[in-house]
Amino acid sequence: MKRTEEMSMTEGIYRVKISMSFPLRWVNSYVLSEPDGKITIIDPGPRNLETEQEWNEALADLGLTFGDIRQIVLTHHHPDHLGLSGWMQQMTGAPVRMSTRSREEADYMWGPDSHINTILPDYYSRHGMPEDKTEQIYEHMKTFTSQITPLPNVTPIEDGEWLGMGGRRWVAVETGGHAPGHLSFYAPESMEILCGDAVLPQISPNISLQPGSDPQPLLSYMEGLQRLGELNVKQAYPGHRNPFSTFNERTVQLLAHHEERLQKLADRMQESPANAYDICVHMFGNRLGTHQLRFAMSETLAHLQELIRREVVKQVQQSDGTFYFQI
Repeated sequence: MKRTEEMSMTEGIYRVKISMSFPLRWVNSYVLSEPDGKITIIDPGPRNLETEQEWNEALADLGLTFGDIRQIVLTHHHPDHLGLSGWMQQMTGAPVRMSTRSREEADYMWGPDSHINTILPDYYSRHGMPEDKTEQIYEHMKTFTSQITPLPNVTPIEDGEWLGMGGRRWVAVETGGHAPGHLSFYAPESMEILCGDAVLPQISPNISLQPGSDPQPLLSYMEGLQRLGELNVKQAYPGHRNPFSTFNERTVQLLAHHEERLQKLADRMQESPANAYDICVHMFGNRLGTHQLRFAMSETLAHLQELIRREVVKQVQQSDGTFYFQI
C-alpha cells in the first residue's frame, strides 16, 4: 500500500496519512525533502505498533530510511501530532522542535509529574458531569500514555523564527486556542502554510478550556485566526482532512462559526440557569462517546468563559463547590 502523496502545488512536500482513532481516522504528517536528500518530518502522529509500521512503509515508498531524517517539527503537543516524535528521536538522534509553551503543555498533560487524569474528571464533576461519565473520562485519559511515550527532548522554536524546510524558508507563527503554543509555518515566497490544527478545511478545531492551561482559549483562538487570516495563502496543509486553497476564507468562516455558537449558548442561558454539563448536552446531544464528550464539555466551558469575559453570563459557585451559569 502506497502511503505517500506528493502535494500538487510545489515539489518537495509529501503527505503521509497516519492512522488514528475514529472519527478523524488519520492525521496528516508531512515529509519535506531537502536538495541534499535529507528530510524534515512534520507531526509524525500517535505511537502504536501499527503507526510505527506505517512509517516504515512510507519511508520505503520514498526510497528513504530513518537515517535520512534531519529534524522532526511539531505544530503542537496533542498525542495525534507529537506521539511518535520521541520514538523517532531515539531511533535517529534527530532534534525534535516545537514551541516552548507547547512543550510545557506536553509536560503538564503527559509528563511524569502530571495529574491530569484525576484533575480533569474532578473539574468536570464540579461542572455537573455525572459520576459514571467522569469515571469513563478517568479511564479514557490513561489510554494516551502509550501514544506519547517516550516524550522527546525538545529544541524550542520561537514565534517569528525562520526555518529551512523542503528547500524553502518558513516563518513560525504561534497561536493558541486549540492548543497553547500551536505553531503554523508560513512560506511567503510560495504562499504556502503548514497550519496543523489551527485552521481545518471542513471541521472546526476543538477549543478546550482545561484547568491549569489557557484560561481564555476561545479568545486566544479567535485572536490567532485574525492573525493567520492576514497572511496571503494560496495553499494550506492542515493536520486533518485534505490540503485546501481557501485558507483566508476559512479563517473568516471559523470566526463566524464561533460567534454563532456564542449566540446560541447565550440564547440557551436566557431560558434558565444551568451547569456546564447540562449546557453541553443541550449543545451537542447526549449520545457522545467518551472521547467526544471530553471535547464537547471543554468546548462548552471555553465558550462559557468567553461569555463571562464579555459580561453576558456569570459563573456562580455553590456551597458544595459545584458551579452553574446564569445571565
